[in-house]
Amino acid sequence: METADVILVRSNPSDVASIFTLAKAAYRKMVQNLLWATGYNVLAIPLAAGVLASLGIILSPAMVAVLMSLSTVVGCMYAVDKYVVCSLFDL
Repeated sequence: METADVILVRSNPSDVASIFTLAKAAYRKMVQNLLWATGYNVLAIPLAAGVLASLGIILSPAMVAVLMSLSTVVGCMYAVDKYVVCSLFDL
């Protein structure tokens, strides 16, 4: 028994082209999220570790936890881009 990688629900062959467009947009968004997360962590982890302590900038563990949580929230908001959602649901 074989399975299909793509199932056409509406029996419209032009939907295959839409799937490729959506896949490219999703991949582009994944790369953008990876770059965002890498950039944020390159800055935030040394800050949390106390690199700026010699300058008198010390973050409490609670503040570091808030910043890491904020990273997650911003990442999720960035991932659910309105254009991706609209193209996904044909809006």
